[in-house]
Amino acid sequence: MRHHWQRYKPVEPVKEYIANDRIRVPEVFLINDEGVSVGRISTSEALRMAQEADLDLAIMNPKAEPPVAKMVNLGQLKYESEKKAHRQKVAQKKIDTKEIRLSVRIGEHDFNFRLNQAIGFLKDDDKIKIEVVLKGRERQHPAKAEEVIYKFIDQLKAAEGINAVVEQNLTRMGGRYNIVIMNKK
Repeated sequence: MRHHWQRYKPVEPVKEYIANDRIRVPEVFLINDEGVSVGRISTSEALRMAQEADLDLAIMNPKAEPPVAKMVNLGQLKYESEKKAHRQKVAQKKIDTKEIRLSVRIGEHDFNFRLNQAIGFLKDDDKIKIEVVLKGRERQHPAKAEEVIYKFIDQLKAAEGINAVVEQNLTRMGGRYNIVIMNKK
């Protein structure tokens, strides 16, 4: 039987509200359902007022002295906070790093094809990691790898609508040369 391993996905913490009978402080600063502050009041009195209004009493700021409590519909409050968190998550722009691999003996057509790919990636606000891997006897001529990379970068800078900037300088790890480029706006 085969095992299908899945990568661990961290669970985002869900905000838990201290509400109703779970409130353990003797007094709270109460805000009613219309948003008007009632003031300092005993917790039992605040609970009674919330039950009369057919609402829940939830602690909004537990660090305040006394803690700030509000009369709310707890289900609706949780729903709105989850909806707000989801909207913020969707609004975040995720910047990907796309990898383009070149070689010392790359042909003109392949070079231009990868150049057009890189221009497309930069226009989509992605970063590009340009990599050249030297194999066999190519390792005796490391200057050729640098020459290919810098020729590629010069072509990128000459492209219209692209302001290519080196984010991470050229690094060499054995027979691998890497450089990271981004589009500066």
